[in-house]
Amino acid sequence: MSFFERLKTAASGEWRAYTEHPFTNGLADGSLPEAAFRHYLVQDYLFLIEFARAYALAVYKSPGLADMREAAAGLSAILDVEMSLHVKLCADWGLSPADLEQTPPAAEMLAYTRYVLDAGMRGDLLALKVALAPCVIGYAEIATRLAARPGADAATNAYRVWIAEYAGAPYQEIAAKARAHLDHLADRYATPAREAELIAIFKEATRLEADFWEMGWRVGRRTQ
Repeated sequence: MSFFERLKTAASGEWRAYTEHPFTNGLADGSLPEAAFRHYLVQDYLFLIEFARAYALAVYKSPGLADMREAAAGLSAILDVEMSLHVKLCADWGLSPADLEQTPPAAEMLAYTRYVLDAGMRGDLLALKVALAPCVIGYAEIATRLAARPGADAATNAYRVWIAEYAGAPYQEIAAKARAHLDHLADRYATPAREAELIAIFKEATRLEADFWEMGWRVGRRTQ
């Protein structure tokens, strides 16, 4: 079993609550209220700004050039690909990038990003990548599951663009490389004595991911 699979197994309850949250199912069948998705997406834009800082920190924490290049590629994917998708989707609501940046951050966004950055500041590159893993790898798994649902890519599904972005080959490749790099780092730096600490980081980051979905889900329930 790979290191990432061991993390998932140890955090199976948290992983299931995150990857199978009702928010995600609402994306697949188009039933998610627009207000829920809009709130999530705007906060996710702010989230990506902070995650870009985390990948910049990963460059600093990298022990070698290959690790630095991997972190730099992740930083580029956030700044040049993911954030562009958010800008495109939010433009349909008349929101500019400046509007997004000026949105007050939600408590869930702050809690998650501060946790990841703190894990990276206190620990080494492996600890930081464990904290990042639920997001970058989890989104690929979620989108693959959603894309297989009947009607997920129907023209009537307002969320088909989001699903296609994360289920598409470019993002899937990013996630696969992140997973391979995480396993490689674990081979170099993880020890049996340390694994419990890394599992704890992974569990908390996964729980905070589920809280992010729940944040949008609550807004959707209030509008129904």
